[in-house]
Amino acid sequence: MSSRRSGKSVSRIKTGSFERRLSLTRAGLFAGTRLASHMATNWIGSKEKREEKHRAMLSNQARFLVHELGQLKGSVVKIGQVMALYGEHFLPEEVTEALHTLEDQTTSLEWPAIEKVLKDELGNDRLAELDVDPDPIGAASLGQVHRAVRRSDGLELVLKVQYPGVADAVDSDLNAVAQLLKVARLVSMGPEFNDWLEEVREMMHREVDYRLEARTTEKFRKMLSSDPRFIVPRVLQEYSTAHIIASTFEHGHSLNSKPVRDLPLERRSALGKAALELFFRELFVWGEIQTDPNFGNYRIRFAGEDGDDPGYDRVVLLDFGAVQSYTDEFLDPVRQMIRASYENDLDAVIDGGVKLRFMSRDWPEEVLETFGSVCMSVLEPLAPDHNEWPDYAVNGQGEYRWKQSDLPSRVARRAARSAISRYFRVPPKEFVFLNRKLIGVYTFIAVLHSEFNGEHLLRKYLYQDPADDASATSQSTKA
Repeated sequence: MSSRRSGKSVSRIKTGSFERRLSLTRAGLFAGTRLASHMATNWIGSKEKREEKHRAMLSNQARFLVHELGQLKGSVVKIGQVMALYGEHFLPEEVTEALHTLEDQTTSLEWPAIEKVLKDELGNDRLAELDVDPDPIGAASLGQVHRAVRRSDGLELVLKVQYPGVADAVDSDLNAVAQLLKVARLVSMGPEFNDWLEEVREMMHREVDYRLEARTTEKFRKMLSSDPRFIVPRVLQEYSTAHIIASTFEHGHSLNSKPVRDLPLERRSALGKAALELFFRELFVWGEIQTDPNFGNYRIRFAGEDGDDPGYDRVVLLDFGAVQSYTDEFLDPVRQMIRASYENDLDAVIDGGVKLRFMSRDWPEEVLETFGSVCMSVLEPLAPDHNEWPDYAVNGQGEYRWKQSDLPSRVARRAARSAISRYFRVPPKEFVFLNRKLIGVYTFIAVLHSEFNGEHLLRKYLYQDPADDASATSQSTKA
């Protein structure tokens, strides 16, 4: 959840299915009419001019629809944000660009409405045990966060309060948004899109299930209890309900803050290594992955900032509403592709892509090899052979410079220049979320301007029995 304090607030959120459907239907019909008018008149001029006008129309159409979504708040905004993050395979670029603007809409709900939720959920006596700050420290599309102090012992905690009615509106909102996109002719409603839409539906239901999130938070806290590089808030069950999560307040600095940027390179690199190893543990050991790459879900606590100080900086992990569990049936081909990339085995990389159903043996061999090599290039900072690293991606000590490498852009350009796009299949829905997680981890490390080689961390998980993870953690904290 965003830690930015919103400058706007509203007294209520429209959650009635009728008024929300009416607003979305009206917007969709208006957009569809505008599109029909455009199609009827955009037949004069050169092909280039017509394409330019069509792109401009799509952009205007998308901005109009996003404005309408933003007016409704609640799960509609969250659905739009999710589509912006994961919809690049289904939606035009102009639409995803417009949807990204929803990420900046953090309007909060006014205190009387939040106080009513607290009283209804906790009861007056339990709520009286807490001194709750009426000003939120963070606001998002599904709820907002308030700091509180337990009067009996001064314990600092945070209350994540879900907006009233949003959980009940998820299905109707998602159906309405999908229908809006269809009426506005911004998406083709094929089987792949429908499968992806159902994955978004499941994800949204998980995000509004605060009891599930509370259990997941406690599960991750216990799994990481032996690794002092990470801090996970402790859930306070006595103040948690179906629509409230109460947890200990864990202070720290935002990832983009000046104090974090000013840390010495060695400390920033250590934090980057911790983030990378956490991803490997999620992928190779637990099979449970936090798929939301939002930087608001992380804080950095510096060494010496509290009494329980291990002597190094730590990563505070917040918000476990987007954790996804994966089966070995899906993860084994992913792990195969990573291991094959590490071992420079192109055939095994291709085989893994075929098993994951976004590559096909029917493709020309040249296309398969190109796609396989593009996949392998994603592991550049983890490769055992450093000879092919660009000069600008290596520092004077032979360490990989994650920010300066510009790896994501280079991979995207290489894919665009090849014939892959003509054959590329929409990847399975699970892979879309996993890919976003990987990009998020790489970006986290790049924002820190970390410089280190990830090969030894990957090797440890590629060739290690998962049962040895606890001892590996102990060695990592000593390194």
